[in-house]
Amino acid sequence: MTIQKLAAFTLDGVGGNPAGVMLTDTLPPKAEMQRIAAEVGFSETAFAAPNTGGFRVRYFAPHGEVPFCGHATIALGAALGEAHGPGRHALTLNHAAITVEAYEEGGIWGARLTSPGTSHRAVPQDVLAATLTLFGLKDSDLAADLPPALVNGGAEHLLLPLARAQLLRDMKYDFDAGAAFMQAHDLVTINLIWRERANLIHARNAFAGHGVYEDPATGAAAAALAGYLRDTGVHAGPFELIQGVDMGVPSRLRVAAQEGRAAPVEVAGLTRLLD
Repeated sequence: MTIQKLAAFTLDGVGGNPAGVMLTDTLPPKAEMQRIAAEVGFSETAFAAPNTGGFRVRYFAPHGEVPFCGHATIALGAALGEAHGPGRHALTLNHAAITVEAYEEGGIWGARLTSPGTSHRAVPQDVLAATLTLFGLKDSDLAADLPPALVNGGAEHLLLPLARAQLLRDMKYDFDAGAAFMQAHDLVTINLIWRERANLIHARNAFAGHGVYEDPATGAAAAALAGYLRDTGVHAGPFELIQGVDMGVPSRLRVAAQEGRAAPVEVAGLTRLLD
């Protein structure tokens, strides 16, 4: 079985979030997929096998399975494009059914996923206080126009909008404490953002709960964010999200929420092959 290695959500041909992709006739046992993902060492590896009308897909991080991963879905879409040409594919996940569409842009494979439905809810005050302590932040560091929230677009994220760009650049936290906190609250990532303007958002995603300090491009978090912005009336139009810059792996995600409360979100980006 061959693992393809691609970076998803590249920016001007560089950067992007590395993902493993395994296309196989049948999915390996769960323990074997977990072993392979840990060996690959990327934040996620996607495993896909044909099923009726599409593909059965599961995602594994180095320290456990996740229900949905955006950048690995984009990498999977590019791999399916290389294998089958441009087109849309139905994907059956553990708890949702989504699609990914492969396309070419300037000779480069890209993909556009349609996420599961989205939702959001308020962060309990004790959880928010603990989150601020984890990152060394104060209430006054939070954006005044967008409250923190627990957001979901196929996976659970804690969204932390910040008041200033420098706060995002200065992001740091204790890895072990962050891992324990995220596992205790079933969070895939903690998504810190700064909104430069309505259609341009900068993000950093802490991912310690699944064995990675920071994720350079997080499609699932972007989908959850877009659903939250739409459903609260803050911003319903498309936007560009820039991530990974402070890690030296710049990434660009093109995000567009579908109409309707709790509706899915489209997230698109380009890819590149890794050695």
